[in-house]
Amino acid sequence: MAKEGAQRAEETEQMIDKEGGREAAEGGAGGSLRAGDAKEMRAVVLSAFGGLNKLRVSKKAMPEPQEGELKIRVKACGLNFIDLMVRQGNIDNPPKTPLVPGFECSGIVEALGDSVKGFEIGDRVMAFVNYNAWAEVVCTPVEFVYKIPDDMTFSEAAAFPMNFVTAYMMLFEVANLREGMSVLVHSAGGGVGQAVAQLCSTIPNVTVFGTASSFKHEAIKNSVTHLFDRNADYVQEVKRISADGVDIVLDCLCGENTGKGLSLLKPLGTYILYGSSNMVTGETKSFFSFAKSWWQVEKVNPIKLYEENKVIAGFSLLNLLFKQNRGGLIKGVMDKLLNLYNSKKIKPVVDSLWALEEVKEAMQRIHDRGNIGKLILDVEKAPTPLMANDSTETSEAGEEEE
Repeated sequence: MAKEGAQRAEETEQMIDKEGGREAAEGGAGGSLRAGDAKEMRAVVLSAFGGLNKLRVSKKAMPEPQEGELKIRVKACGLNFIDLMVRQGNIDNPPKTPLVPGFECSGIVEALGDSVKGFEIGDRVMAFVNYNAWAEVVCTPVEFVYKIPDDMTFSEAAAFPMNFVTAYMMLFEVANLREGMSVLVHSAGGGVGQAVAQLCSTIPNVTVFGTASSFKHEAIKNSVTHLFDRNADYVQEVKRISADGVDIVLDCLCGENTGKGLSLLKPLGTYILYGSSNMVTGETKSFFSFAKSWWQVEKVNPIKLYEENKVIAGFSLLNLLFKQNRGGLIKGVMDKLLNLYNSKKIKPVVDSLWALEEVKEAMQRIHDRGNIGKLILDVEKAPTPLMANDSTETSEAGEEEE
């Protein structure tokens, strides 16, 4: 911790010595850059929707903070399954390409836009970003930025916001988790799954049923109460242990698992859909996979929900933040989560660190469901030479190589 603090002080001093950082401290964004003054940065660029070959590390103009924004020198970025779906164009109303993917990062405040209060240059922070996170520098509104606890590393901070806020909101805001309840969570070895397990452990006598690939069982067996192979008949396994079913089902798979999840709910139970990873089977978007998953979803009859006293819900953190303007609500949740972290009750699980140039290999690991916890892009990590050869290019950002 002391070593990291000394390193942080040195980094801060170096940044404050920079002309751009000093100007920002004195006068906010400082206006637009003159021709020839624009600084460049490295960023992961998605040239078009499709396979891994659409990703490249390119040079881009460095952004400057607008009013109400912070400029962050990025140290680490989080990878999530939604990033894979974005790459494929497998989301509703995807943005136009070329684009820089990524929705969360951690780093050091390098400049302040006008009207920004509560932060100083040199602060260690983590942030939500509406795309553009996978870069050396990002700018994002101050309402999406949070200070990092002193003993939290940058990689842990990049693994914290998306997973823990999603897990907390579903458990406590949507499903009202209380003592003695039971929860079924799929992909228990992933980032959200591990966050769910940790948060459930903060409430007395909560039973957690989890599904995961068999090779992950040894590593995560102590984080859940009952663990099943993702390919097994988990409905019968759960009912064998709890004949009445469970109080909460957290489903990131969709497809046939929707009907299975609803069938497992106790009266007054809550089913929450927060992802649809079953729609992703190959490297590129598949209409067949989408159609198969859609047809497997049990058509929900409101009268049946009424008769069985069941609740069905959906949760999308990114929509809540960037489309429905609930940044204030999320800030309150982050405050609670950071209190839990400082009390040593929760801690991000980092699977592995990857250089920006290794983004293809990192994404493939997510696709293969090989990770236990969160995959992190470490901006300062030197790439493995063999991995970097196919992921780096020096042409202008946005140009697609054939």
